[in-house]
Amino acid sequence: MYKVSVIIPIYNTDEYLEKCIDSVCKQTYKNLEIILINDGSKDNSGKICEKFKLNDERIIYIDKENTGVSDSRNHGIDISSGDYILFVDSDDYLDLNMIEILHNNLK
Repeated sequence: MYKVSVIIPIYNTDEYLEKCIDSVCKQTYKNLEIILINDGSKDNSGKICEKFKLNDERIIYIDKENTGVSDSRNHGIDISSGDYILFVDSDDYLDLNMIEILHNNLK
């Protein structure tokens, strides 16, 4: 079973962030590494990330100075350990079986 690294760059999206992270954590495919990169948010995004990190050991949380979404994605790639990488925008969410469907199509 492949490990999938899900990288979520975050910047001031606290209005959508819980739904986003929750949709990743509840995936039917469980072999995930969830990398949250807070890119210098000034809202409550950091607190939301910390709350999720306490409840899911698959989450890696990075809080860094604002350098932009591309740098945040690249930082996520640098620390990822998955066989595959999936980028999710922090104001989006996934259907609960999306990663499982992608995994099955890989096979």
